[in-house]
Amino acid sequence: MNLFATNIHAQYNTEFINYSTSGRALSLNVDYEAGSNAIKNDMVNRLIWGGHISNEMKDASDKNLKANNNFGILLNYGMSAFVKGTSKFDFLVGFKNQEVLNASFNSDFYRLMFYGNKRFLGATVDLSNISVNALRFQEVKFGAIIHHVDSVAKIGISVSFLKGEQLFYLKTGKDASLYTSPDASMVQVNSNFNLAVSDPNNKNLLGFNGVGANADIFFETPYKSKVGKKSVLTVNANNIGFIHWQQNSVQYSSDSVIGFQGYRVENVLALKDSSLHKLNGDTILQKLVNGRKQNFNINIPTNLVIINKIYFGKMNFCLNEGFRFIFNANYKPYFFVEPEYRYKRMLFTLHTGYGGYVRLNVGACVAYNGKHLYFKLGSNSLQGYVAPKTAYGQGVYFSIAKKFK
Repeated sequence: MNLFATNIHAQYNTEFINYSTSGRALSLNVDYEAGSNAIKNDMVNRLIWGGHISNEMKDASDKNLKANNNFGILLNYGMSAFVKGTSKFDFLVGFKNQEVLNASFNSDFYRLMFYGNKRFLGATVDLSNISVNALRFQEVKFGAIIHHVDSVAKIGISVSFLKGEQLFYLKTGKDASLYTSPDASMVQVNSNFNLAVSDPNNKNLLGFNGVGANADIFFETPYKSKVGKKSVLTVNANNIGFIHWQQNSVQYSSDSVIGFQGYRVENVLALKDSSLHKLNGDTILQKLVNGRKQNFNINIPTNLVIINKIYFGKMNFCLNEGFRFIFNANYKPYFFVEPEYRYKRMLFTLHTGYGGYVRLNVGACVAYNGKHLYFKLGSNSLQGYVAPKTAYGQGVYFSIAKKFK
């Protein structure tokens, strides 16, 4: 039995790690994860799928806010194929859609967004160091994997051509703030921010608003250790790249203090009252920002995964210890442990991790590794489905692969 054919690695957005299981195959992969270290899962569901967000939901998350909070959604789906090259390497070709939404925010920003500035009458809202990123792009991937380096190790590399569909990027400076007078008759904004958006008139799947490229690098090797019968080290970095957003993209920036007086403004996010017809979102935008159309580059989130696998007994049980980090994504370092058991052609895995977009993850996976077919279904964040009102995070991953000879 080839020990490399008994791995379950999931929710890491990488074709090369899947190759260790399925080998040469045509596969369909779906990978979804969402969470926050402050916003509870029932409220996250409303933010993603829509629906009424009650005051109870807002208050429940408000109690858990810290000085720094984060939020993130990752969705990837596509098809890939590893086909025979020579006796030492195989080729990779694939297509994937990637969607990313993440944010880093403080408690004042959360309360302003969900309660309005009525809660801050006579006080200053701290809007410093806020980061919000939303990105959607498609890729066509070409690569190869050398599966017999020194007869045992594997090295893989791929290059993808990217089509940028949508972008929203916001970053505030250290002095950004909003002050509302005690009677709500005056609002003062310290506007220290940079904002970039893709072509606002071209928002659809066929929208070609940017072009770019990325690369994936993969390395896997067994090694001798004093623990267990055998150990395997895997290192994979993917999405190393950028997107060049084209001429119709728009950038805004401002570093000034603007004041508005003579209006009663208790919610700056809902300026729709007839008495406020002279003070609306367009007026504020025109005074606050320096808008201009121009092209620019944005780095996409880069995913790094390191896994150490230790086999025990008759090689039907192993323990994975791993580390994950996503650059440019408001992501915290993520550490995880996965005991994995194989019974005939079935594989069962438990997952426990801490960090990322949530505080604690608990998950499980089941897989079938047949002669011609590979299938897996699992989640690294089951707690969000079991106890959505008290837990953080949710996710699911799915793969099915038809193996080639």
